[in-house]
Amino acid sequence: MEAFLGEILGTFILVLVGHSVNANVSLAGTAGNESGWIVITWGWGIAVFIAVFMTADVSGAHLNPAVTLGLAAAGNFSWGLVPAYLTAQMIGAFLGAVCCWLQFKDHFNATEDPATKLGVFSTAPAIPNTPINLLCEIIATFVLVLGVLYIAAPDVGLGALDALPVALLVFGIGLGMGGTTGYAINPARDLGPRLAHAILPIEGKGPNNWSYAWVPVLGPLTGGVLAATLYRLLPF
Repeated sequence: MEAFLGEILGTFILVLVGHSVNANVSLAGTAGNESGWIVITWGWGIAVFIAVFMTADVSGAHLNPAVTLGLAAAGNFSWGLVPAYLTAQMIGAFLGAVCCWLQFKDHFNATEDPATKLGVFSTAPAIPNTPINLLCEIIATFVLVLGVLYIAAPDVGLGALDALPVALLVFGIGLGMGGTTGYAINPARDLGPRLAHAILPIEGKGPNNWSYAWVPVLGPLTGGVLAATLYRLLPF
């Protein structure tokens, strides 16, 4: 139960801080409006640092279904715990998105473009090309999960001292590979908030782009399994 609650809390903090960065940069009338990509990538790195540091010693701070699946596929995590972890991550992500909306409610109301509002909650490709978009998510998550596998202690998961390396890993992925699809690299971080966008009474919101929603789910999960496969094959 502690691990379940830890994954809820950690993913909640990750999404609340990370999506608030999105909102602060994108929505009308904020002090950070149009402050740019560096602010977003740096902010998400800090969000990861805070969430991992808070929950590493409770749940191993997976906070991401692709990480959970990758650790299990690599033999470093029990398959029996995977459903509970994925459920907790989705709950935390959904609640984090709801609190982000409450935090920025006036600014959502002041923003006219529905796509900008959706962009606070979920990712979208800069150039729509489904096979390439899927490949981008696979590659970026492959790098993330492979990095986590080498950072995390076997059979334990991430510890508090791993928070900074993982945060820098996510920061680097955002800077290097994030501009094509918005680097979801985490199914819960995209799908949970997308569901929140669909349910919440957001003034002037548009569609949820469900036709793309499978990409930031399947891509990261595939990348995580591929990373685990390589990790098990390598002699080091």
